[in-house]
Amino acid sequence: MVSVGAIFRPQLPPERLGDVALAADDAGLDELWLWEDCFLESGVATASAALARTSRLRVGVGVLPVPLRNVALTAMEAATLHRLFPGRVILGAGHGVQDWMAQVGARAESPLTLMREYLGALRALLRGEEVTSRGRYVTLDRVALGWPPLTAAPVLAGASGPKSLRLAGECADGTILTAGTTPDGVRRARLLIDEGRSAAGRTDPHDLVVNLHTATGPDAATRLRAELHHWYGKDDPELGVAGDGATVAEAVRRLADAGAGTVVLQPTPDEPDPEGFVRFAAEEVAPRLR
Repeated sequence: MVSVGAIFRPQLPPERLGDVALAADDAGLDELWLWEDCFLESGVATASAALARTSRLRVGVGVLPVPLRNVALTAMEAATLHRLFPGRVILGAGHGVQDWMAQVGARAESPLTLMREYLGALRALLRGEEVTSRGRYVTLDRVALGWPPLTAAPVLAGASGPKSLRLAGECADGTILTAGTTPDGVRRARLLIDEGRSAAGRTDPHDLVVNLHTATGPDAATRLRAELHHWYGKDDPELGVAGDGATVAEAVRRLADAGAGTVVLQPTPDEPDPEGFVRFAAEEVAPRLR
């Protein structure tokens, strides 16, 4: 069965997060996802706050931009969250928006090389291993976590291009696809991910998380149209969905049939009722998919 989540966008002030997370938890939403977008809100700080305010909700960060973050620090933060909130943490790592990385002097000449080194080191550290690395970007000298996670701590990768998708299949435990990915795009991504998994000899589970542009309410179509034109310069019905619970659930089902294991509803930045949006996802969309 497909899991349904919703995004708390960092265009909202951080002080709104507590109420949105509580609304999601109370409504029975599977997952609440957060972004570490420059230069808005920290993914780890917001995840910790959302987890602390709730009792059962899974909280994902999609994604942590690896050029900004020393891998040992990310491992320490991830391990702390997993020990404090076992079974409720989902962390994704990604290349970061290259223009933003350049703004802070962190743009990598080879993002793929950085991601490969980073994912390998991060997953090993979270398994409790001592890691020594002399890579192009990741340098570690006998580093081991003092408090590694007690349970499995999967690391997902944000990916879009063919090389990144193959790398995600090879080196990550799951993949996050951006909103605007069509069902056919999900199928193509799954094939590329599976190529990477096959090359690495991996047979373990690999969740595919897909974000979905979503709007509901009286002005849903107008807001979604503006969002799609902002990102893609066109209003293509396959790039998002506007409507009631049945309409949105059908769009989620199409992505799930294409291979998505989790579909995360991404509201427009001008969503007028963030608490209502997460309740809509939990109460109007998810039950239609069970």
